[in-house]
Amino acid sequence: MLQKRQPAIFDPRGNLRSQIVTLAHNYPAGHVVPMHFHDRDQLVFACRGVMTIRTRDGTWVVPTHRAVWIPADIPHTITMSGTVAMRTLYLKLRLARNLPRECCVVHVSGLLKELILHACATSTLDKTIRWQGHLIQVILNQLEALPVVPLQLPNPSDPRALRVAKVLLDDPSDQQTLRSLCQMAGASKRTVERLFQDDIGMTFGKWRQQLRLMQAMRLLAEGAKVTHAALESGYSTPSAFISMFRKTLGTTPALYFRTDAKDRQ
Repeated sequence: MLQKRQPAIFDPRGNLRSQIVTLAHNYPAGHVVPMHFHDRDQLVFACRGVMTIRTRDGTWVVPTHRAVWIPADIPHTITMSGTVAMRTLYLKLRLARNLPRECCVVHVSGLLKELILHACATSTLDKTIRWQGHLIQVILNQLEALPVVPLQLPNPSDPRALRVAKVLLDDPSDQQTLRSLCQMAGASKRTVERLFQDDIGMTFGKWRQQLRLMQAMRLLAEGAKVTHAALESGYSTPSAFISMFRKTLGTTPALYFRTDAKDRQ
């Protein structure tokens, strides 16, 4: 769903002296962290489960072994699909100068995962402490090399395109054609196609594919079977979903979530 307008809570992460402050927390399925923002850049890592981060500009799905980069001062909510083990690094402003100033989902290597877990066990990292300074530098080097994963769903800003998007965000399994959706939105098919491309740099077809993939991933994280997740997300067949999942994440849904289950043991 589109992010409703609500006041964002300022959530300061104290200890101004430390370059990195950490948080390790487990959340039950369905838990929602309300709209808030921080005075530090943030890397939110999913050790287990799937998180959905929403801002006023879009939605990012964060499955296991991935993380989302959230720059400081960006209001966001976090919704848990399945039981989620979240590990977060809060970086002092200007510490990670080469990272983007917008949200993105990134793949977390085995080395970076261990660095994150070690940092969280330490609680804070201060560069004036020699060994912590070395650890901070290795973390920064790893962060700057992170490959971005295409698990983002931007929100169009034009009201006509937004009306089309809202119908599908409310029900990703909706099978209406774009022409039918455009009639409801009071715009021509050609106009809406142009608005999606110009506004978010993505065709409507690609946007719809991304929406369905992200919805299916959330359902799988909640324990749904592949067939149910595929059909409930608007795919015509489970094989179509499996093909898109493999194209995006490099493996099948069954293997991906089986690996997730093994990591919990």
